[in-house]
Amino acid sequence: MKLITTLKQTISPRLASASFLANLALRLFLAPIFIMAGSKKLANIDNTIAWFANDDWGLGLPFPELLGWSVALLEFVGGFLILFGLATRLIALLLFFTMIVAAFTAHWANGWQMIADPSWFGVNERVAESAAKLSKAKEILQQHGNYRWLSSSGSIVILNNGIETAINYAVMLLALAKLGGGRWISIDFWIKRRVGNKVDAS
Repeated sequence: MKLITTLKQTISPRLASASFLANLALRLFLAPIFIMAGSKKLANIDNTIAWFANDDWGLGLPFPELLGWSVALLEFVGGFLILFGLATRLIALLLFFTMIVAAFTAHWANGWQMIADPSWFGVNERVAESAAKLSKAKEILQQHGNYRWLSSSGSIVILNNGIETAINYAVMLLALAKLGGGRWISIDFWIKRRVGNKVDAS
């Protein structure tokens, strides 16, 4: 018991001093994802707006031009702000709501899974039917294609495009909104420190 207490007293301060690494890890993980997503939307902004507007194959949302540009810029610019740790909490919160909206508008009908796996519990009908389709697709590719080459970059799967990824990002963004940019390696930290020093000196 004494050993555990000693270890805790030794390790806890060191963990506390390195706590900023969790903030940094979240930022470095999320930033390129949103920079890339936003840049793709901006590069194809007409298609992005059409996807926001269309009822048949898109989201069918109102004000598609405003939403298209807003989401594209938020993801692209927000990704860079998260990378450098500037206005981290605000941007993380805005992107959190964006991911929640995306989960319910673009992915909800497909269920949870991003990659269809019929062996997973609680699958919907769409995923349950994917096993036979994937098996048939592999059979065709094995008979009429170089299957070893086709599958050399990874397993051939059916993309279900469920809410899984959007929710995962949302959870990480919510954590980042709570934690902030972190100490030392964020602009937020140095702004707060400079402002704090000015307040203390006044």
